[in-house]
Amino acid sequence: MNVITKTLTIFAIALLMTSCYTYTYNVGDGPQTGVEVEEKNHYVVYGLVPLSISNPTEMAGDTEDYAVKIEHTFIDGLINALTGGIYSPTTTVVTR
Repeated sequence: MNVITKTLTIFAIALLMTSCYTYTYNVGDGPQTGVEVEEKNHYVVYGLVPLSISNPTEMAGDTEDYAVKIEHTFIDGLINALTGGIYSPTTTVVTR
């Protein structure tokens, strides 16, 4: 194999091995009832400029025990790729 083919192969493998970004944390004792509330977060310029961000505390309502998961779902990544990074949504899920 020549150098260009090796480089392209390594790049393709690295691209295919990426995964969705997920950040999860618990508040209090964590979820008790399993009820989920989902909202989108809206960013532009590769996530550098926030337009609209969800508030997990408000999403949890009056409960003190819940879990928060902020992630780039497949659809979020697809939208980001199709817009060339101009629009970069994420999803926040609060489980009570």
